[in-house]
Amino acid sequence: MGAGDPSMGNWRHGGLVIREARPDDLDAVDQLERGSFTSDRVSRRSLRDFLRAPHRPVIAATVDGELAGYALVSLRKGARRVRIYSIAVDQRFARRGVGRALLQACEHYARRHGRGALTLEVRYDNAPAIALYESLGFRLFGEHAHYYADGGTALRYQKSLVPGARPEPQDGRPPGEDGRAPRRAARGRTL
Repeated sequence: MGAGDPSMGNWRHGGLVIREARPDDLDAVDQLERGSFTSDRVSRRSLRDFLRAPHRPVIAATVDGELAGYALVSLRKGARRVRIYSIAVDQRFARRGVGRALLQACEHYARRHGRGALTLEVRYDNAPAIALYESLGFRLFGEHAHYYADGGTALRYQKSLVPGARPEPQDGRPPGEDGRAPRRAARGRTL
């Protein structure tokens, strides 16, 4: 989603707009992050760095110009997958298709960058987010116990973007493209 990338542009559906997040979105994204998660948060400094990254890993969803949600993706050089690192939807915009639109934008991002799959982690007890992920073709391929700060288990999901491919089997390593434990998981609690 690089600056001026015509393949992203602004995607509109009714009052919902999906676009690249910009550095001037920092306050709104940070406020949503703090309002959505009590722990395992992305720091303001990290958000600022992500918003300035040349490959534009932050996707914004707005309704009437107001931030309704965002997704942060991790695109590691040489990786076959794009990891949805964080996703949040403002409660005021819940159940209006914002989460679904952000996930579809993440898929578009992965395809545009030539990646074959999307991965994410979600709390085992987040039934609404799990139902949404599964409705969009994500499949469970593992779990990671004691993943969240409160000791909660993360379920690992993957969506193959290559026809006929199956999720890679869990190899016992913690979530992340290279086996290193990530700082935190993608959290769909607010979807």
